[in-house]
Order: sequence, then C-alpha cells, then structure tokens
Amino acid sequence: MTAIAVVTTVGDKKEARRMALTIVEAKLAACAQVEKIDSVYAWKGKIEHGKEYRVLFKTIEAHYEAIERAIRDMHSYELPAIHAFAFEHVSKAYGDWIEASIA
Repeated sequence: MTAIAVVTTVGDKKEARRMALTIVEAKLAACAQVEKIDSVYAWKGKIEHGKEYRVLFKTIEAHYEAIERAIRDMHSYELPAIHAFAFEHVSKAYGDWIEASIA
C-alpha cells in the first residue's frame, strides 16, 4: 500500500466541502482537508490572483484515477489543478487507518 495525498483547488467553500464529503463517503479517501488559500497563477496570458480553497485527500495510490475522475465530474473550473504526491514516510498505525477507512 502506497499512501498518497491528492490535491485540488476550487473557487468556493461550498464546492470544496461537497467534493470532500462525496469522495470520503465513497470511500475513495480516508479523509479530506479543506483550507482557504491565496493563489497567484498565469491564465490565458495574464497573471491572476484570488481566494481559493485547497482540498487535500488522504488515500492510496490505487484510488488515484477514481479520485481524479470524481474531482473532474464535480469541478467547476475549465482546467482543474489535480495532482498527487506519495507520502515519503507514514507511521504504520496511520497508514493502517487510511487503508481500513477506504476498504
């Protein structure tokens, strides 16, 4: 089992919470964290900035494609940022909890 975090950003808190709840209830992720962030990014030839919400899902590598598909289905952005990173180290008990929560 390889524990990973899948990350996306959305424009409002309601969308972030709906996405988090849907994916955790589907047992694709053990948990989701929602946090307000300030973003600065290049988009269509301009530099944009604004308030967004980052949603981080704790899951396993085998669920990445299903989570990406679920995010795309719910996302309001034309080009949603969706990426993942593996946990370099994770305590056994915590890794076991992630795996048990999505079984």
